[in-house]
Amino acid sequence: LSLHDALPICEFYAKTLLAARDAGRIEFDMIFGPAYKGIPLAVSTAIALTAQYDMGVGYTFDRKERKDHGDGGMFVGTQLRDGMKVLLVDDVMTAGTAVREVVPKLREAADVQIVGLVLSVDRMEKTRDSNISAVAAVQQEFGFPVVSIANVREIFDAASHMTGDDGLPLLDEDIKTRAKEYLDTYGA
Repeated sequence: LSLHDALPICEFYAKTLLAARDAGRIEFDMIFGPAYKGIPLAVSTAIALTAQYDMGVGYTFDRKERKDHGDGGMFVGTQLRDGMKVLLVDDVMTAGTAVREVVPKLREAADVQIVGLVLSVDRMEKTRDSNISAVAAVQQEFGFPVVSIANVREIFDAASHMTGDDGLPLLDEDIKTRAKEYLDTYGA
């Protein structure tokens, strides 16, 4: 596998959430991307689901501040409705701050059911005051599954077997050692 063989990230999101759905873990009506990094992820994942899987699904994202002109409001995209099953998408989770900020906003806007979160990478880091990961802490706190495309250990393992365009290994021994030390210290 070379870096040029990589699929667009939205395809990985689509495949990951469809696998979670097919396994009975997540049923959703729409995709929500927290501002700002989640916005292109929600939009591109909804496009991938529609274009490649004929699954018309809406998307919504929030603004950091309410807008009182133009289309106005706190949200852009599919209108949130009571009973809607909302799937969150984001890039990575460090402490779960984005989820903790957006869940109350969503629930204030409508009586929605937040059914899960799909991340690109589970960093597998311990929370500040425990030995569980931020992902596990969010799952416990909110009661919905958190699914990732990959976790940091999988990424390091895959990268350790890859070469760059120059034919040299992507990860040298120093990077491998430092990554292992970091995960041994901070990993859950």
